[in-house]
Amino acid sequence: MAKAAGQAAAKGGLPPVHLWDPPFCGDLDMRIARDGTWFYQGTPIGRAALVRLFSTILKREDGRYFLVTPVEKVGITVDDAPFVAVDFTARGAGRDQVLTFETNVGDTAVAGPAHPIRVTRDAATGEPAPYVMIRAGLEALIDRKSFYRLVDLGAHAEHAGARWFGLWSGGAFFPVIPSAEMV
Repeated sequence: MAKAAGQAAAKGGLPPVHLWDPPFCGDLDMRIARDGTWFYQGTPIGRAALVRLFSTILKREDGRYFLVTPVEKVGITVDDAPFVAVDFTARGAGRDQVLTFETNVGDTAVAGPAHPIRVTRDAATGEPAPYVMIRAGLEALIDRKSFYRLVDLGAHAEHAGARWFGLWSGGAFFPVIPSAEMV
C-alpha cells in the first residue's frame, strides 16, 4: 500500500486517490486521534515520514475514511478530523486578507471558497470547534493557539441577513459567531 504513495511523493505530489476505486479489503486497526496522532493497533506511529506517507493516500467516501491504492482500500477510524491545522500565516487585511494554513502532516491550504473555514459549537458547552478544508473532503481541526490568533484577525460583517463576527480570506467571509452573541 505504501509503495503507491511513495512513488507519488517521490514525484513531488499527492497520489490521484480521487481516481482510484479499488475493492474494499476490510478495516485496519488504524486510528487518527483528535489531536492528530496516528495509531496502529493501539500504538502511536512515531515516524513522521510514515504518517505523512499514509496521509497522502487518505480518502473520504460517504462519511468514512479509507487508505487507498490502485488495488486495495482499507477502512480506518478518525475521531474528529484527519488533520490538525497547527499554524497559519496571514497576509493583507480585511476583505483582502489571505490565510494560509499548515497541517501536522505538512499540507498547506489557502482559506477561500475552495478551502472554507467552518466553526461548529458543542451543544452542551457552546465551545467552538474550528475547521478548514484541506483537500478532497478532508478537513483539519484548527488548533487552539491558531484559533485564538485567528480571533484577533476577525471582523464583523453582514452574512446571510445578519451581522456576524468572522474571518476574511481569499475574498470570502467565514462566519464564526453571530455578533449579538459575543460577550
